[in-house]
Amino acid sequence: QVQLVESGGGLVQAGGSLRLSCTASGSIFSIVAMGWYRQAPGKQRELVAIITGGRNTNYADSVKGRFTISRDNAKNTVYLQMNSLKPEDTSVYYCNVVSASGSYSVNYWGQGTQVTVSS
Repeated sequence: QVQLVESGGGLVQAGGSLRLSCTASGSIFSIVAMGWYRQAPGKQRELVAIITGGRNTNYADSVKGRFTISRDNAKNTVYLQMNSLKPEDTSVYYCNVVSASGSYSVNYWGQGTQVTVSS
């Protein structure tokens, strides 16, 4: 059983900052990537940022220069530092972990954490 526990969401004014954390625990294979997605009401879930085992990163254009993703491999934890937040960043943020063993891979999802940015 694999569990992802997220924390750090909340309400912040525009221009403010929040830091999300997600820790994976349980019987998990080698983690090849960790990332954050978000989904606003009535919209599709979208990639926010992802980081691989080699610490290569990729960001959505809308968050480049404002958000930073990082990971602590020893703790199986991924972080998302969000600065200069905008009202359009308001969404439920989901942690994602991709685990693989040979040709077999599994996606795990967190329960989601609400981020609300007021104008």
